[in-house]
Amino acid sequence: MERINDLITRMADIREDLDLTQMEMSERLGIKQGVYSRWEKGKEIIPLRRLNQFANLTDCSLDYICGFTRIRNYSQKLDALDQVEVGKRLRAFRKEHNITQKALSDYLNTTQSTISAYEKGRALLLTAFAIQIARKYKLSIDWICGKSDEKNITKA
Repeated sequence: MERINDLITRMADIREDLDLTQMEMSERLGIKQGVYSRWEKGKEIIPLRRLNQFANLTDCSLDYICGFTRIRNYSQKLDALDQVEVGKRLRAFRKEHNITQKALSDYLNTTQSTISAYEKGRALLLTAFAIQIARKYKLSIDWICGKSDEKNITKA
């Protein structure tokens, strides 16, 4: 929950640093202001696709937005996340650490079939799950999403 709060705080701080209102940010994201407001208030968690879009618009890394690093800017942008690539990276990470789908699903409080769907690219990883995995394993969300080749979170 702590990292979700970091995400909420950072999103608002980044938007304010850019002197944008919630309405202006929501327009840039192509969504209704109420939806954006719910993300900043923590009533809903921003979907990973929209988080990527927010990162691109603000020139911030996903790791920075989620509160894992103080390194704000980076140069790699992806117009859209490739859920097949995200799934491949999730599977590679899991295999590298000898974690079964069942063990990961238990940790995330979901089902093994959900993890399988992520790994096969049939569904995009939830933002909350990406944050939980990053927190526990010190794994870069930018790497998980294919935006970086650096697996580990860079603190700096």
